[in-house]
Amino acid sequence: MITVEGLTKKYGSTVAVDDLSFTVEPGVVTGFLGPNGSGKSTTMRCMIGLDRMQAGRALFDGKPYSSLRSPLHEVGTLLDAGNAHSGRTARNHLRWMAASNGLPAKRVDEVLEIVGLQQVAKKRVGQFSLGMKQRLGIASVLLGDPRVVILDEPANGLDPEGIRWIREMLKHLASQGRAVLVSSHLLSEMALIADSLVVIGKGRLIEQCTVDQFISRHAKKWVVVRSPQLGNLVDLARAEGMQVATNETTAEFHGVESAVVGELAAGNGIVLHELSTQTGSLEDAFLEATAMSVEYHGRSESPE
Repeated sequence: MITVEGLTKKYGSTVAVDDLSFTVEPGVVTGFLGPNGSGKSTTMRCMIGLDRMQAGRALFDGKPYSSLRSPLHEVGTLLDAGNAHSGRTARNHLRWMAASNGLPAKRVDEVLEIVGLQQVAKKRVGQFSLGMKQRLGIASVLLGDPRVVILDEPANGLDPEGIRWIREMLKHLASQGRAVLVSSHLLSEMALIADSLVVIGKGRLIEQCTVDQFISRHAKKWVVVRSPQLGNLVDLARAEGMQVATNETTAEFHGVESAVVGELAAGNGIVLHELSTQTGSLEDAFLEATAMSVEYHGRSESPE
């Protein structure tokens, strides 16, 4: 289990992380989300002592990272897939890590096979693609069979097969009772991977809850209707003050429950071919929840 309490990190007068507290439970994948510049990477670096926090603490099963006698056995981290020495082979990169933590050499070959790099184990890391470096980074995380896993953008540079692989890998690790914290900007993928979310903005906690709860609280909902008498239903609904958007085959009712639309149709003898409630995606919910925390706003322009 990971416990972060009151973590604060400043760079001069700039507050990068502001009194941030959250927990990561074992047995689930927790997504760590926030806009660019929100403090996600800084938080992760502070948690494992790569950056010095001004206040607060981060505990792993009740202990700070600095007190772990065999950190690779307890906390596996991948914050930068490009930090491996470019002149070393993949196998030698993992061998020195294993040796420094008292792990047998056979464990290196085991994790290389797990991540699918056994055929390029003798290749120098400098010749690896970004996706291959990500796999090597995952191998280093798995070396010590840790109870806690922390990953920053692990799907970066992976092809579709690799993204599916990392998704299944993270779910498997969580199913074994590990605490898994993973940050990503791929929100459609996070919706498939994560069980719970920690969402931050400008260094502060916005919300911690399950994925379903987050979407329910922040994403818009609307009712979709198909009917051979669609025009009549739309006219009746608008006369009742309902907000309705139409296209050639369907109508979207906003700010109203499906039961209200169904009762309106039934009361006027209108046949419905579809009456369904739609909910926005995790991306929609995220953009809504973090709208006030985005540091840089772009402006889209339509061609003249």
